[in-house]
Amino acid sequence: MDTFFVSHGSPTLAVDESIPARGFLRSWRSRVLEAAPRAILVVSAHWDTRDPAVNGAVDGAAPHDTIHDFYGFPTPMYQLKYPAPSAPNLAKRVKELLEGAGFGRVREDASRGLDHGAWVPLMLMYPEANIPVCQLSIQSRKGAAYHYNMGKALAPLRDEGVLVLGSIGPDGGPIAKWAEGFDTWLKESLINGRHDDINNFEERAPYGKMVHPWPDHLFPLHVALGAAGEKAKAELIHHSWTNCTISYASYRFSTSSD
Repeated sequence: MDTFFVSHGSPTLAVDESIPARGFLRSWRSRVLEAAPRAILVVSAHWDTRDPAVNGAVDGAAPHDTIHDFYGFPTPMYQLKYPAPSAPNLAKRVKELLEGAGFGRVREDASRGLDHGAWVPLMLMYPEANIPVCQLSIQSRKGAAYHYNMGKALAPLRDEGVLVLGSIGPDGGPIAKWAEGFDTWLKESLINGRHDDINNFEERAPYGKMVHPWPDHLFPLHVALGAAGEKAKAELIHHSWTNCTISYASYRFSTSSD
């Protein structure tokens, strides 16, 4: 199973037909990943904890609550639901792998549902909400390399039928040069396998700290990349823009056979 990083941009991706990335996510099963995963592990930038945590770590597969963790949006946004089943076995497996790799105690949060970093893209990718989902938190106080190594620890999940998915969060006009500069650097670094540069993007990327003044929104990419292995091959599978600055660049990471 390849790993993926998907940019979901604004939460309105769930309802706004004018956002080009909607078509990409809706065609996920026909154009990107035809085989249905056994379960999905989502690493969302919208769940930030001091130590790693997983949700749904209880017996049974009760449906997740839908967390509307955004403010000032149209009323229909708060009526959306994505009742995917929880994945307690996957939660326990993630805990086992991370603790075995030296990441310390992994907390199990049985009461937390899915935040919009998970359910917004998933409701377009898998609208039936019938695949078990588990979320893993990020630790924004720790760096990119920490999250890359977290992904490496989770690599065995790929052989167990688990989809590892990293997710982050006025149209028209030219793309801002600073946004385009960083986006191009990221694409070239990923495609050319410069993982050390990716793990030190705040110092090495043009406009790195301007584009990501708080680096947490890029850490899910590092987890997905690390889970694909040190020789991972990156493929840009979607690229579009909104608001002149928000890139919806999304990547597939597969293990190189070289």
